[in-house]
Amino acid sequence: MAQKGDLMTVRSDIKVFDATIRDGGLVNNFMFTDEFINALYRANVKAGVDYMEFGYKASKELFDVNKFGKWKFCDENDIRAIVGDNNSDMKISVMADVGRCNYKDDILPKSESVIDMVRVATYVHQMPAAIDMIEDAKAKGYEVTCNIMAISNAKEADIDQALEMVGQSSADGIYIVDSYGSLYPEQIREIADKYIEIGEKYGKYIGMHAHNNQQLAFANTIEAAARGVSLLDCTMMGMGRGAGNCATELLLSFLKNPKYNIFPVLKFIQDHMLQVKETGAVWGYDIPYLLTGRLNQHPSSAIDYIKDNKTDYADFYTDLLDK
Repeated sequence: MAQKGDLMTVRSDIKVFDATIRDGGLVNNFMFTDEFINALYRANVKAGVDYMEFGYKASKELFDVNKFGKWKFCDENDIRAIVGDNNSDMKISVMADVGRCNYKDDILPKSESVIDMVRVATYVHQMPAAIDMIEDAKAKGYEVTCNIMAISNAKEADIDQALEMVGQSSADGIYIVDSYGSLYPEQIREIADKYIEIGEKYGKYIGMHAHNNQQLAFANTIEAAARGVSLLDCTMMGMGRGAGNCATELLLSFLKNPKYNIFPVLKFIQDHMLQVKETGAVWGYDIPYLLTGRLNQHPSSAIDYIKDNKTDYADFYTDLLDK
């Protein structure tokens, strides 16, 4: 497929998706203050961000509400306390993980909710359950995406079958997800072409969610965009699990669409993100994340290693080689 767009022009199909609360919440168990969430919402609106994800729709039977902040569960009243009726052009999103939510009960009909989008997160082996969740959310009136996670560790034949299943479903969009931050731009190019071919076949847009283990989240995001991917995930200062994500400030600096305004983002980072760092929340590129990304492994071992303030990187690397 040919490159779509160039560095000097605007592609009106590209949308920016803020996932700071949802992916960033994995860093601090969603323990954000209401002041932080309010300020983030206002900053995103002023910056022209197209979607803002408030967190997960996790089951309160599976997860202890005393161990997590409210954005692990995204109750309707909690979202409305921030956005009211959301009298803005920005859409509100939540994520629902296969096997981790009671979606039939906890996701209200769209007519009763201020939420606009439900993103269904799944692994390839969970596709039948994911399709059921997609159809449930779509029947309730939501825009729906399917986020197929950890594709770098999945068999290509399984990915192909999963894409066909989503293609034939009622989902509006399909996400490329580099869960381990192990993919390179050359690989993203091929993957994006594959996803876009499915998207064009079934009339669905394609999104990109990148992790920064090898400092490639931004590079992979703009590479995906160059191939025609249109919904681009980012977070403030790259806040997200482990090495974090594509940074909002980088993405908005890159995009030429005059609707996007980086100033509110910089102001929010200055006034709020630096305070989150000061509370001890840790994310961003570090050598242990490089190593798990290079070896295409889940970053959980690197997260634990960094929490223990260890620096014997060579030993950590040899331990990873034995896994």
